[in-house]
Amino acid sequence: MLAACQSTESGDTLESARSAKTIRIGIANEAPYGFADTSGNTTGEAPEVARAVCKALGIDTVQANVVPFDQLIPALNAKQFDIVAAGMNITPTRCNAALFSDPDYSALTALLVPSGNPQGVNTLADVAAKKVKVAVLSAAVEKGFATSAGVSEDQIETLDTQDNMLRAVTAGRVYCAALTDISLKWLVKQNPNSGVEVTPGFQPTENGQPVQTAGGFVFRKDDTSLRDAFNQQLKTLHDNGEWLRIVTPFGFDQSNLPKADLTTDKLCAA
Repeated sequence: MLAACQSTESGDTLESARSAKTIRIGIANEAPYGFADTSGNTTGEAPEVARAVCKALGIDTVQANVVPFDQLIPALNAKQFDIVAAGMNITPTRCNAALFSDPDYSALTALLVPSGNPQGVNTLADVAAKKVKVAVLSAAVEKGFATSAGVSEDQIETLDTQDNMLRAVTAGRVYCAALTDISLKWLVKQNPNSGVEVTPGFQPTENGQPVQTAGGFVFRKDDTSLRDAFNQQLKTLHDNGEWLRIVTPFGFDQSNLPKADLTTDKLCAA
């Protein structure tokens, strides 16, 4: 426990973590980005990538704290852990509160709908036009995408977990749920015969313009040395094919590798 605390209490987080060979990450139990499996072990795309990066940095042990998604950055800044490894989308508002890594992945938005999609709702604009209800995850970007597409507040139900989003759709309390296509496909895979399906992925729009979305790892504002070292090793994983090997079991593929021109600076300034 003492070693784990040292990584958050001294001046240089990177050097302290290297010395202790331990670092702590924050996750939100959102599969497949970061979650506890049936044995209680922390896994998912972001924790596994973080482990590979940290190992290359000389940090052997990665411990996880689970907090609600909307508390990840506040808990990071309160030094409850040193890295958010939760597949968090890079947005200007979040960039004001913390440092983001280079984009780790990019993903499309999709909708979870009843099997057969009887209302023919395939985009958030369809949700607005047909005046159906949609569930979104608390503090996730999809609520903003929905309102930008013209979905009214009384059509939106904000829920705290993916499982509750699934239940809301299957129980008919909402017609659909919006999240990344990766998350929704994973949810359906884990809940076969639930009577739901995932629409084809689409790019959301804001102010009539398509929005590029990408997720990354998050650091405190003063942890630039940790962020920079992390970026260097993340790029190596992206370039040598190791990233793809790590993330494939979680439903990611080559299409989720961020394009070279999709940068954190651009996403933070969007």
